[in-house]
Amino acid sequence: MTIHWCGTGLSAIPGLRRLITAGHDVTVWNRTVDKARAAVGDLTDDIHAFDTEALSEQLVKGDVVVSMLPGDWHVPLAELAISKGTHFVSSSYIAPEMRALNDAARDAGVALVNEVGLDPGIDHLMAHALIDDYRSSEAFDAANHLSFISYCGGVPKIANPFRYKFSWSPLGVLKALRSPSRSIRDYSELRVDRPWDAISSYDAPLPTPETFEVYPNRDSIPFMAQYQFEGGWPVKEFVRGTLRLNGWAAAWADVFAEVETLSGPEGDARLKEMSDQFWAENAYDPGEPDRVVLCVGLKAEKDGVSVCHKTYVMDAWGDENGTAMARLVSIPVSLAVESVLSGDIPAGVHAAPSDPKLVHGWLAEIDKLAQHLTVQDHLA
Repeated sequence: MTIHWCGTGLSAIPGLRRLITAGHDVTVWNRTVDKARAAVGDLTDDIHAFDTEALSEQLVKGDVVVSMLPGDWHVPLAELAISKGTHFVSSSYIAPEMRALNDAARDAGVALVNEVGLDPGIDHLMAHALIDDYRSSEAFDAANHLSFISYCGGVPKIANPFRYKFSWSPLGVLKALRSPSRSIRDYSELRVDRPWDAISSYDAPLPTPETFEVYPNRDSIPFMAQYQFEGGWPVKEFVRGTLRLNGWAAAWADVFAEVETLSGPEGDARLKEMSDQFWAENAYDPGEPDRVVLCVGLKAEKDGVSVCHKTYVMDAWGDENGTAMARLVSIPVSLAVESVLSGDIPAGVHAAPSDPKLVHGWLAEIDKLAQHLTVQDHLA
């Protein structure tokens, strides 16, 4: 079976190289062949200019298509995969249009696996592990009150005045600032129009404790079902959010104020101008280490007293082999590809797996990618 890896951007390379080095049959597709050759040409010459017709001609039943392309390519490539009887893997969130392909994928006997990067991806694995651990513990009681947090952020390891640096176009970050979010706080639904309206402080239980600024992103609430929370469980807090260095909100205050006023085509044009400026002023320098911090925690309380409280804590930074972000996005993608090829993920549309065997197997591999990864038992 052949793995058709589409896209060799900065976040794709470690996982792609891992699959090639492991001896898998990999065909590489990229819009710019020279860039792909620069990234993996020392390992393979099976590199082609990305073209859907050419890709379609090469697909054979049982192959895997990996999309590390911009998000609007995922659904078309998943549809192509279904038509050819091939599987599909991406690191991105499952869009409604992707979820709608579930029945067709099952009928075709192919897996469409998404949300297997860093966030979403590794965070899902940690959440499943915590929930399974809690369910099997003596502390488990359906009447316990639960608090769940998942905060992830790529931040500069060497802090700068802007309190943030970019490894690719800042446009996506700027657009995200215009997105509303939904989460649970104090047992009630919390709706926020803009991230800066809900910034709070989070004390990460790192080896040297560190405080970050955090805020909810997207819609957290559907993930309660994905993480197999039961309908009757009292949920005090449930939030999936973004983590930033302390001082980020103050450094970005003028950005927030301007983004709030932008709309329509003129607003989009201004966002592009801001993106170009930020890229010029706050991109990572060659060889400068980035940093990724991910904390996923679950607390259960009975009569106001904690009876179970554990947090996965991950801290990783760039080294001579590349950025932390690239490792933590693309290597889980490669693990998903191998799980699909081995038949461990069934047909249909899926996010990162909840099967304990896969969860713990993948986390053991991810442990090799971070300088620090542990489960903090706050009651021990």
